[in-house]
Amino acid sequence: MRRKADLPQKICAACGRPFTWRKAWAKVWEEVRYCSDRCRATRKLEGPPPRRP
Repeated sequence: MRRKADLPQKICAACGRPFTWRKAWAKVWEEVRYCSDRCRATRKLEGPPPRRP
């Protein structure tokens, strides 16, 4: 069993927050860019997010 801290992480392309690997993404982890459906939908409607310092 793995601890959550040991799982891989990425930064969301829409909100800029880190998110952790999920079992549902196991086969497509390399293609996952957004942390949620909300971020994916927001990204399509708006342009790129403002850069945070």
